[in-house]
Amino acid sequence: GYGHTVPLSDGGKAFCIIYSVIGIPFTLLFLTAVVQRIIVYVTRRPVLYFHIRWGFSKQVVAIIHAVVLGFITVSCFFLIPAAIFSVLEDDWNFLESFYFCFISLSTIGLGDYVPGEGYNQKFRELYKIGITCYLLLGLIAMLVVLETFCELHELKKFRKLFYVKKDKEEDQVNIMEHDQLSFSSISDQAASMKDDQKANEPFVTSQSPTSNDSSLNN
Repeated sequence: GYGHTVPLSDGGKAFCIIYSVIGIPFTLLFLTAVVQRIIVYVTRRPVLYFHIRWGFSKQVVAIIHAVVLGFITVSCFFLIPAAIFSVLEDDWNFLESFYFCFISLSTIGLGDYVPGEGYNQKFRELYKIGITCYLLLGLIAMLVVLETFCELHELKKFRKLFYVKKDKEEDQVNIMEHDQLSFSSISDQAASMKDDQKANEPFVTSQSPTSNDSSLNN
């Protein structure tokens, strides 16, 4: 929030707290779901296409794609909107307009620069709706670019430096103990099954070969 419009009453402040507690998680879930679907068509499929179709290295294609996507995002959501704001807002120059775009899309939102606050602004309501759509689309684009850079192999290797490493010896000991227990339990079960089978088998009296010969002679 920019801070130029705030609740004054106690009821308004309480409603703002409850609304924020419910609305912020749902907004994050919505943005996450949208970004995960967009990145499939914007990042993963193009990189895979150039890798399979043209035989380029997947890491090189991913780096070039991330740089190009970042340049397009900066141009479409920072440079071009800054030039438009510098024309539409009388008191803003290009640097102040670019500053507003950066502060807004980085979710800092200081509120020292807010467009469309002049009451003599032409089509003020439509202008406000356009700014809202720009901020929503720009935030999604920023998240897509960040997710694209996070999927780079080099950044994954860099992030692994901050992971907590597990002790391999302890893991191997636990695995060995688990395997020994499992093997011993299996052997015990097999031995008990053999004993049960022997106990259930009927007793068969074997005849001696001499008795068989005598019966044949008779």
